[in-house]
Amino acid sequence: MFKRVLNTKGFWKSVFSLAIAFALIFAIIKWAIEGFDFGFFTERDPLLFFLTLIVAAFAYGFLVTFGKFRAKLKENDAGK
Repeated sequence: MFKRVLNTKGFWKSVFSLAIAFALIFAIIKWAIEGFDFGFFTERDPLLFFLTLIVAAFAYGFLVTFGKFRAKLKENDAGK
């Protein structure tokens, strides 16, 4: 089932689009919590921040999309 979900058309596109949306929303909310101070990006290591943000966003996108596609495939199999 795992490989079947990964090979479903549109899976990876959905993973990346959800990851990008998550990263943008998370960064904006985190920046707002810090008071929209530009120091939010410069006071800490920006490479480490963006690297961890990208990894977390990809993990979130993968898990949510995998669950969605797996449920859809199970539903289609049960209907047959």
